[in-house]
Amino acid sequence: MHNPIRLYMSMSLDGYIAGPDDRPGQELGRDGGRLLNWLDDRKFDGPSGQIYREALATGAVISGRRTFELAGRWQGDHHDGVPIFVLTHHVDDGDVPPGHARFVTGVEECARQARAAAGDRPVMVHGAGAAQALLRAGQLDEMEIHLIPVLLGDGRRLFDHLGADHIERDLVRRLEDRDVTHLRYQVRRPGEAA
Repeated sequence: MHNPIRLYMSMSLDGYIAGPDDRPGQELGRDGGRLLNWLDDRKFDGPSGQIYREALATGAVISGRRTFELAGRWQGDHHDGVPIFVLTHHVDDGDVPPGHARFVTGVEECARQARAAAGDRPVMVHGAGAAQALLRAGQLDEMEIHLIPVLLGDGRRLFDHLGADHIERDLVRRLEDRDVTHLRYQVRRPGEAA
């Protein structure tokens, strides 16, 4: 397989990636910070440290526009100066993203540019909107879901706007750590056998 486009996302058991009222200053919504507690173990040798190091070894980032803005545009550098491709519906004249970021309006074009920029390394995806757009376009290869044992009850869901099409995924890795289960799924293409 070519270098995979892989979603990295923390999610509650009820499918939320942010609590209610996510906005600047409260980027993960009310009580949404709970979803990132596993990052407390990112510097250690355990599973969470492994996942974190794998994420930082990616060669490019695809982000949704909303995620990019809520993250303060990462000041133009998500990690190690890798290119950031911001999937957006519209670009205002004069809106030039900082540093290594650039806006792209087409899903397939965004995936093509990110794969090319990443070389032989995986591409990291951030944001529900970008993940859904890539899934609908058949461009998302893998999902690394950091499943957190909490029910948030409300907020922003990861898979809310995918439509009625059935999308099969195959679990290819499961790593347990304190307060999180890291699940990697490979997205099965239509007609592809398990």
